[in-house]
Amino acid sequence: MSPAHFSCYMEKGVMLEPFVHQVGGHSCVLRFGEQTICKPLIPREHQFYKSLPAAMRKFTPQYRGVVSVSFEEDEEGNLCLIAYPLHSDPAADLENKDHSTDCEPKSKMLKWGKMMASSLLMDSENYSKDGRIRHSRKDKDKSVHMLPEDMELEWLQQAEVLYYRLEHSHSNAVPQLKHNPWSLKCHQQHLQRMKENAKHRNQYKFILLENLTWQHTVPCVLDLKMGTRQHGDDASEEKKAVQIRKCQQSTSASIGVRLCGMQVYRSDTGQLMFMNKYHGRKLTLPGFKEALFQFFHSGRRLRRELLSPVLSRLRDMQAALEGCESYRFYSSSLLIIYDGSPHRKHTRMSQARLSRSDSRSPVVDVRMIDFAHTTCRHYREDSVVHEGQDSGYIFGLQNLITIISELENHK
Repeated sequence: MSPAHFSCYMEKGVMLEPFVHQVGGHSCVLRFGEQTICKPLIPREHQFYKSLPAAMRKFTPQYRGVVSVSFEEDEEGNLCLIAYPLHSDPAADLENKDHSTDCEPKSKMLKWGKMMASSLLMDSENYSKDGRIRHSRKDKDKSVHMLPEDMELEWLQQAEVLYYRLEHSHSNAVPQLKHNPWSLKCHQQHLQRMKENAKHRNQYKFILLENLTWQHTVPCVLDLKMGTRQHGDDASEEKKAVQIRKCQQSTSASIGVRLCGMQVYRSDTGQLMFMNKYHGRKLTLPGFKEALFQFFHSGRRLRRELLSPVLSRLRDMQAALEGCESYRFYSSSLLIIYDGSPHRKHTRMSQARLSRSDSRSPVVDVRMIDFAHTTCRHYREDSVVHEGQDSGYIFGLQNLITIISELENHK
């Protein structure tokens, strides 16, 4: 972080924006800067990142510190979120300085909440459930029925599979994603909880993590819930029963992995296709295989060049996990990310990666995320200590490797 940005961060804080590439999970993920995101601090997850085994570092987002997040409410009831240093010495909070952090005066800060909801509604003509272009709100055909705004917002957020038409701006030929229904849903739920607790607290700790999508023009993201078991050792009997039922009724029990969220760019239609976790829970094994096929398909062809790098990363991850004694990654997810843009931009990061490897290889990323229920023998407060490796997670990896390998032979 430059001295100017550093000073701005100390004095005015950093405006937090919605992270539009969140496709799964229920935590509120926010954009701290171009290369950094933040999410609510959960002590167990924070402990994991602080004590991360060296062998696991390349398979997880880089941990970048802790900030204090507060919110303000304007006269219309809209909220804005601002991140400040947790301590008087911000160097203690920011372990990896983000040179891209943008500081905005509070008067210019965007207000989320109602404004974001209405903004999504205005943009909702770009969404459809079947990939066909929806009628514009400006369509003069009186027979076109438009849903009331509150019903349409619910439609956008609850639809399990959606298509979004990307539009090109006048100043930039690269199509941009403005809103993500799942991300907005998580934001609204989190903001509502903060608003309800406003009388008791207005300061929240968030952890800073590497933004795994920043180098991509049109990120294609697959979020997979890994393992045959999802509940933590400290789960209540009710929570345990719910999680066991979800696993039994999905592919988690049979193959150790289920779809938790997805966005993929279809170059034939210029649309992003979204799938959420509710759709993922309903998938059978053939349906799960079809979803993976769709993730690696551009709409014109199967992108076979992505498969080998992904498989290589998965095999390396499996080897690393087999050496992690006593770790259990309950309810953890696996992200697979690549650039779906036909006109890929080469950022400093991607250029550096390409210079270290075959320049013809696509840039793909495979990372583990979400460690709120992770445990190992080093967590002294845990009453349950497991032996050996996380066989449920590894079982899921093995099956994922097999399924993606089958795609290589797909005709």
